[in-house]
Amino acid sequence: TSKACTSARSRRPHRPGRDRHRRQGYQGAHAADWATGCAWLIKREVIERNGLLDERYFLYSEETDYMLRAGGVWFEPRATATHIGGEVSTNARLWSMLTANKVRLHREQHGKFAAFFMWLAMVVNEGLRARSPKHRTALKGLFGMRRWPEEVASEGPSYLCFSAQDWWYHNRAHSDFQLLRRVAKHRKVLLVNSIGLRMPSPGKSTQFLRRILRKAKSVAMLVRRPIPETPNFYVMTPAPLPFYGKPWLRRLNSVLVRTQVRAVCFFLRMGTPVVVATIPTAWDVVKPMRHKGLIFNRSDRHSAFPEADQGTIAALENQLLSNSDTVLYVSRALQEEESALTGERAHFLDHGVDVDHFTRRSELPADIASIPGPRIGFFGSLDDYLVDFDLIEKVAQEFPDASVVLIGDATCSMERYDRYPNVHWLDFRSYEQIPGYGSAFDVALMPWLDNDWIKHANPIKMKEYLALGLAVVSTDFPEVERYSGVIRIASGEADFIDQVRLTLKDGGLKTPAERRAAVLTASWDSRARELMQLAEGR
Repeated sequence: TSKACTSARSRRPHRPGRDRHRRQGYQGAHAADWATGCAWLIKREVIERNGLLDERYFLYSEETDYMLRAGGVWFEPRATATHIGGEVSTNARLWSMLTANKVRLHREQHGKFAAFFMWLAMVVNEGLRARSPKHRTALKGLFGMRRWPEEVASEGPSYLCFSAQDWWYHNRAHSDFQLLRRVAKHRKVLLVNSIGLRMPSPGKSTQFLRRILRKAKSVAMLVRRPIPETPNFYVMTPAPLPFYGKPWLRRLNSVLVRTQVRAVCFFLRMGTPVVVATIPTAWDVVKPMRHKGLIFNRSDRHSAFPEADQGTIAALENQLLSNSDTVLYVSRALQEEESALTGERAHFLDHGVDVDHFTRRSELPADIASIPGPRIGFFGSLDDYLVDFDLIEKVAQEFPDASVVLIGDATCSMERYDRYPNVHWLDFRSYEQIPGYGSAFDVALMPWLDNDWIKHANPIKMKEYLALGLAVVSTDFPEVERYSGVIRIASGEADFIDQVRLTLKDGGLKTPAERRAAVLTASWDSRARELMQLAEGR
């Protein structure tokens, strides 16, 4: 029994909820490091500061982790609660999870080296009691334990996703990829690579030939399972005819793409799937298809894309908005603007972040380690309709003694920076490599253009920067305001420069640990579960 008010701070080793051999720990009200989470009260400001429980633990130790992050608890013996049930002492599987999560908690609190000795102590403890089935199960679990508990697959419909990106050459941090690969832990998933918004044309599109060639290579990949540990996740690229201006060409293209997708679904035995559409041009394809439900993942306002046939794309967006069973938004501003059309079918589903992947590295890649600090950095797609390249140039001019590091595929010429010896464009780096490069940044930038696209955006890199504990300076847009306590937000070019200068001086708002804590509960796994609940009505 316990009552906890997490405004208290203590490092005294009182553990009233677990340490049954120290009865004095239960005598009188006092501060403690943590208490059993069966009954506890949390102030709103503590939740706003520390977020919610870390869902990676999946039963046991998640409340201890939270209380330690919050700085301790207050134990109040006058408050009582009755706990009816509790099977951990008799259920071998639950005991095994409890044991393994103690090791995981120790790793998160004290590092891998200390966690090894904690694991060794647990092995000895369970080994000495191995006559009991629950201790044998725990011992087996310790030797085969994963970094985090693995979710269990269950029965349900397959998922067919029409992505706005291409798995084979775009940044795999995109929400379609992150969400659906996690849905694939539970369901069969076919991800259809982007069927485009426009046909690249010489003189109008940047890097015309390169775009044509990379799409052709993607089509040639046929159908593959790109993640060996997730065998239910399939990726295909249909051969499209991306002409959307004329109705008869759109109909021809939709028949062509739909035929290919249906054939793959048949051979994969997907049955009647839940359809998730992120790109508006998917509407013509999915309109006549049978489905368990149609979800429009409204991750961006695609009709604001400069190179698209904006009138045609806007009409397709409206069709999806009107006919989808569920419309998911990552932008509250966009959700509010379209509320009259979507009504109760609209749901805000924030982006997640892979907090394990985006953990600060101590060993940096050789090429960025050789660049002198301090380093002012950006990683992500360097698109001319998103990134304010003039602002980046201004940063290079104002901070000649700092290195400006740009990491990402560029859709425009970067020759303008050749005159600045302190600008280093390292081009594309894979998703697997990005945390190592980001760990080298002293200041991370979000230098966005002020346009309709950005107004309705929610950049995933914002959470990735914070998960790395980086000090961030951003231009202003609606979704960044949610993180104004840990991100410096500039109101214009001059203010942006001032905020970078201040951050180089003081290290940014809050500590790296506090910045990371701001996104610690924003896991892609929890977002995927929410998507499935909406799609399947559970």
